[in-house]
Amino acid sequence: MMGEKGLGRILLLLVSFLPTALGAFVGINIGTDVSNLPEASDVVAVLKSHEITHVRLYDADAHMLKALANSGIDVMVGVTNEEVLGIGESPAAAAAWINKNVAAYLPATNITAIAVGSEVLTSIPHAAPVLVPAMNNLHKALVASNLNFMVKVSTPQSMDVIPRPFPPSTAAFNSSWNSTMYQLLQFLKNTNSSYMLNAYPYYGYTQGNGIFPLDYALFRSLPSVKQIVDPNTLFHYNSMFDAMVDATYYSVEAMNFSGIPVMVTETGWPWFGGSNEPDATAGNAQTFNNNLIKRVLNGSGPPSQPDVPINTYIYELYNEDKRLGPVSERNWGVFFTNGTSVYPLSLGTSSQVTGNSSGVFCIAKQDADPDKLEDGLNWACGQGQANCTAIQAGQPCYLPNTVASHASYAYNDYYQKMQSVGGTCDFQGTAMTTPDNPSYGSCKFTGSSNSSSSVITPSASAPFSPQGGGSPTSASLVSELKYVICAIAVALMSI
Repeated sequence: MMGEKGLGRILLLLVSFLPTALGAFVGINIGTDVSNLPEASDVVAVLKSHEITHVRLYDADAHMLKALANSGIDVMVGVTNEEVLGIGESPAAAAAWINKNVAAYLPATNITAIAVGSEVLTSIPHAAPVLVPAMNNLHKALVASNLNFMVKVSTPQSMDVIPRPFPPSTAAFNSSWNSTMYQLLQFLKNTNSSYMLNAYPYYGYTQGNGIFPLDYALFRSLPSVKQIVDPNTLFHYNSMFDAMVDATYYSVEAMNFSGIPVMVTETGWPWFGGSNEPDATAGNAQTFNNNLIKRVLNGSGPPSQPDVPINTYIYELYNEDKRLGPVSERNWGVFFTNGTSVYPLSLGTSSQVTGNSSGVFCIAKQDADPDKLEDGLNWACGQGQANCTAIQAGQPCYLPNTVASHASYAYNDYYQKMQSVGGTCDFQGTAMTTPDNPSYGSCKFTGSSNSSSSVITPSASAPFSPQGGGSPTSASLVSELKYVICAIAVALMSI
């Protein structure tokens, strides 16, 4: 008869297989260098309405972690670069960080990973000697709290740690970081964690001096005469994304490690740039991200690792307008802060499309004066006779609860009803027309294919309404199962 410890080991093995059974996922990064960042509850409502099941935070913001409780969303929290040194030098600081930012929120908030710093080796190279000690200290603190089977520890690195990524088969990490990289890979191997990679084909293309075609960066098929082939392995690469991931696998292999999966913690494409950034367009961003999602969700890996899915996080949820640098740096978001999509994007497992073009819609301008927006909203819902029921508390378009979001709904309802008799989309200069459908989740704008001017009821196609109701997703069920199995396993192994 099998003993309790043997059963515990089997249960832990089941836990390790759960992510594979789920298949690949596409998550999203949430940056916070945003003017008028929505309330945490409104951010989570947007995530739910678009069936986003995985998010990465760059810190461990208490408001977001509380808002994500019981959402069914898997959460990666971040140790900031400013915190790495202290945690690397002090096990006590690491334990305090885990207690405050992880243990305090589990199991209600499903924290599954900790990203230690952001591109530490290339952004703050002086911290390289304490990077792996910081990861070790955090892992030991998780072990002490019996959380190490639920929460993995890793650190995102940029492609810059690989000086010559093509051809992938000859790629290798920068030798100046050999000692740190060896320790890092040993840690990942010992803890069954993933290598976290920030991979940006946008930069690979724009900084490539015309070596690679744009179609290759955007996941578009290439004619046979332009196929990208590794001359050593004869592997065909259909996208720069795959080549970047494979270059990382070969770099890991060059250090005599294997079996460490590569997770892409950042990738994306800017939708707007300056005059010297002609490739930062909404069309290219839409093409890249929609093709990326299809690519990742097919569950396959790059040519050298075809059976290992490439779990990926898109950069990013909102435009971070407070960031410095070129214009494109502030325009990577896939949503505006009022919850409308920047361009049509297929998200979630139901192939839901946000922002379909099915006519002309009237929405609030992002830079509109708040007082004028308030006046316009009140006029539309009053004298303008727009049907504003859907933006009342408890209704499908109430969240996000912002003046701009509510004004967009009211403006559009008025415009769709009155444009045939002279009604305009102006509202003291606070409104604009767009061909992109601003509907999201169960909030349907008048003029979209599934809307009407009557009271809107939540759509049955989305597992979550913006109010948080509905049935749990498969991801949330697996998250709960994972927690239960871990708890049983830990209990049995302590017998």
